Amino acid sequence: MRTTAFHLVTRKETPQDAEIISHQLMIRTGMIRKLGAGLYTWAPLGMRVLQKVEQIIREEMNAAGGLEMLMPAVQPKELWQETGRIDDFGGQLLAIHDRAMRDYFFGPTHEEVITDFVRNEINSYKQLPINFYQIQTKFRDEIRPRFGVMRSREFIMKDAYSFHLSQESLEHTYQSMKQAYTQIIDRIGLDFRCVLADSGAIGGSGSQEFHVIADSGEDAIMYSDSGEYAANLEKCEAVNLIATRKDAAQALNKVSTPGQKTIDELSEFLGVTSDQTIKTLLVEGTEKPVALVIRGDHNLNEIKAVNLTAVASPLRMLNDEEIKSLTGCDAGSIGVKGLNATIIVDRTVANMSDFICGANENDFHLTGVNWDRDADFDSVEDLRDAMEGDPSPDGVGVLREARGIEVGHIFQLGNKYSTAMNAVVLNEQGKSQAMEMGCYGMGVTRMVAAAIEQNHDDKGIIWPANIAPFQVAILPMNYLKSERVKRAADELYESLNAQGVEVILDDRKVRPGFMMSDFELLGIPHQVIIGDRSLDENQVEYRNRSDMESIKISRDTIESMLVEKIRA
Repeated sequence: MRTTAFHLVTRKETPQDAEIISHQLMIRTGMIRKLGAGLYTWAPLGMRVLQKVEQIIREEMNAAGGLEMLMPAVQPKELWQETGRIDDFGGQLLAIHDRAMRDYFFGPTHEEVITDFVRNEINSYKQLPINFYQIQTKFRDEIRPRFGVMRSREFIMKDAYSFHLSQESLEHTYQSMKQAYTQIIDRIGLDFRCVLADSGAIGGSGSQEFHVIADSGEDAIMYSDSGEYAANLEKCEAVNLIATRKDAAQALNKVSTPGQKTIDELSEFLGVTSDQTIKTLLVEGTEKPVALVIRGDHNLNEIKAVNLTAVASPLRMLNDEEIKSLTGCDAGSIGVKGLNATIIVDRTVANMSDFICGANENDFHLTGVNWDRDADFDSVEDLRDAMEGDPSPDGVGVLREARGIEVGHIFQLGNKYSTAMNAVVLNEQGKSQAMEMGCYGMGVTRMVAAAIEQNHDDKGIIWPANIAPFQVAILPMNYLKSERVKRAADELYESLNAQGVEVILDDRKVRPGFMMSDFELLGIPHQVIIGDRSLDENQVEYRNRSDMESIKISRDTIESMLVEKIRA
């Protein structure tokens, strides 16, 4: 491809609304252009990258036994009413209607559509297991679309759905999809972690997320520094940090703490560390108010909390008026002694002794509090966020924290959708049985942005070789003025093209400095600079975008060297 025959429009300025580097660089390189809030046009340069990601996904899905299909983007509302999922997605669903005023949604996901397809196509266990996938546009009406294609409203996703007669069969395909996702991201060339995750609105019994490691990642992930354990923060198990509860050594004492409402203020006022205190959070319960109790230096994990049977969903903290009515005090003075609520304590709190808590009276706290003697709890649960330095839940090493960009999520759905939609088959005994389902999603457009977040410098993008829009850039100095530079550049260009190398030749009428900075921004992996001076020595200059080190290479060997590097 010659630049004069290609749509290449770069920008020097960083867009004001671009908050993260991938958004900035995708706009500056001309990969995407904004149409509206969360809506982007993919220009030819961006499409080349997008199609390479799609092709890698398609090849690995096919190799894993996936069958590609394409489902409608517009879905009848009645399907969503069958599963009762409209409330789960809420405002993210884009509701539309046709000229006959029939109601539809622009699909944010396709569990209902695929289940409807399968219940009409599959009727015997002999047709199972089977795994369908598509690469298609989705729409989720984000309240605040931001970060370019990282959190857009319209996006491209690969979604797959498998159907099984047994849980054992589902687990086998689930592991196959986990391996396929691993190979996809490995081939793209990204550093990532597969982590335990919460299933959210999709549902199901178990799920794992695939996170590309990047400082700008929205999600915190925890992983063992010497083992294989990894989990999203919301799912990461927080172990008990106190092996056994010590006997009480202090007497219960009520102390005046005027104006001390936060754990930090209280700890400083009393001259103690925050791990000697507890905090009591009152939430709405299914039957009565629930007190969630964690150590003062820990944070409540709301996902873990809302999954407790005693806690109402969605999770709702009691307001000031409700707290006052229940305890007689404000939020900063809540304690566990004599509290009229279901008391659920974190694992570590259950083994604390001689701790400090509120006195259920404004401006007073209790010191030397001990379980059994002074207060009781109803149950012990994992309530808190795991922290860096905690022992790893698998017993191997300690936890470290990293930021991750979620690019894939796999689920074991069970029969949630098949039961709701009567997707059944006749089993080996000739009886009707709801199918077990798996669901496997991967963000295609998001993967492109994640690759940039992980691979860039202050000059621009550094593309992983397998998804770069072009493999080689030929940068001739004074192409339109020097006949021999033009001839050398054209010969290399034609020869590389003939060998199937994706090469772009800059034949624009631009200054050499502009050309060089443009291709540093674009991030093409292999760059060949051809000028009169180097040709005097029968050489060209080679640069690899990853390190930008200039190397003089003989004209006679540059072609074979490039082909060898690309095919390695």
